[in-house]
Amino acid sequence: SIVIQECYVQNTAREYAKLYAAEVEPLEGFGEVPEIIPIFLIHRPANNIPYATVEEELVGEFVKYSVKDGKEVNFLRRESEAGQKCCTFQHWVYEKTNGNLLVTDLQGVGMKLTDVGIATLAKGYKGFKGNCSFSFIEQFRALHQCNEYCEMLGLKSLRTTHQKQRKATSTKIKNLPNSSTVKKMVPKKAREPRDFISSEH
Repeated sequence: SIVIQECYVQNTAREYAKLYAAEVEPLEGFGEVPEIIPIFLIHRPANNIPYATVEEELVGEFVKYSVKDGKEVNFLRRESEAGQKCCTFQHWVYEKTNGNLLVTDLQGVGMKLTDVGIATLAKGYKGFKGNCSFSFIEQFRALHQCNEYCEMLGLKSLRTTHQKQRKATSTKIKNLPNSSTVKKMVPKKAREPRDFISSEH
């Protein structure tokens, strides 16, 4: 079940990477895009461990462009073209799925990536549940810094959205009337808790 899940996650992320590549292809100056290599499940009935995964061998310097939980700062992610495009890919997937899914733990050699993870909200996304904690999505939203490739794709800044949501919540809390104000403004008949709740919500 572990190797089946591994194949399922990586090949699902690969499909998102293909859609991403198709969308950026017409953009002048975007250039090469990250590719998540396929992973295959093989059955070896004569072996003590009957199931295994097989994938292309990546030769060269292996780099982690994004860590699973988003807390660690990786300078190669910020400074390299591959790293910036991986972050843009994450942002693109996040936006396309309305914040329900995030491809994370992007790592590999150059633009070829392997052993990735997927975080979904607790309920999953379109019947799919990822293999990473859904808290990674919130962390990504709070920590992601847009780059030139995000701008080329016209992706919305997550930081602005996050700040607007927080500001709206704090404004709502500040504007709620206190109990003494409510008593003065609301007629006697409407002062029952049920009516008060329904009128406020």
